[in-house]
Amino acid sequence: MGGESVDVDGPKDEREAILDGLGGRSIVLVGLMGAGKTSVGKRIATRLQLPFVDADAEIEKAAQATIPEIFAKHGEAYFRDGERRVIRRLLDGRSKVLATGGGAFMSPETQAAIAAGGVSIWLRADLDVLMARVRKRSNRPLLMNEDPEGTMRRLMDERYPVYAKADIHIISRDVAHEVVADEAVKALADFVADASKQAGPP
Repeated sequence: MGGESVDVDGPKDEREAILDGLGGRSIVLVGLMGAGKTSVGKRIATRLQLPFVDADAEIEKAAQATIPEIFAKHGEAYFRDGERRVIRRLLDGRSKVLATGGGAFMSPETQAAIAAGGVSIWLRADLDVLMARVRKRSNRPLLMNEDPEGTMRRLMDERYPVYAKADIHIISRDVAHEVVADEAVKALADFVADASKQAGPP
């Protein structure tokens, strides 16, 4: 009976510890397209009973246009400017799980906003995993060219050193998204616990 009680109460205790440790900050997922930010993010949000928000969906809602349409009509610089503003607005001091677009974390301004209002989790994936996933969808403006794999390699080279600044690193691989979400929640619990120890007593 005692073991059963621990199993039932454990996730609740973990959730409460994480929410207390966040203190109103959000959990922000970063990584390349195909890393699983939306799929994993939704599962983390369910586990922690938090709202889930997809920054790209919010951008499309605000612009009343799809991201490929925004890129085609206005270009990437225009999109990135809107992306920065939307993410800053979403980091409003109310805890949520926020999935960001692949290029969002490349902005120093956005990095600073996430550092101030969130805990960042990088979902890192190998090239073959990313390509297998992105080939299933045709809404990736940066890959609409003759060499999408070469483009992805270049993006990995450019962005992985920047993503490495994230607070937590999780390997996204060819397993159920629930497995990756579980690992992220465990790492998040460890992260807030360590931060609390370093802060010391109030």
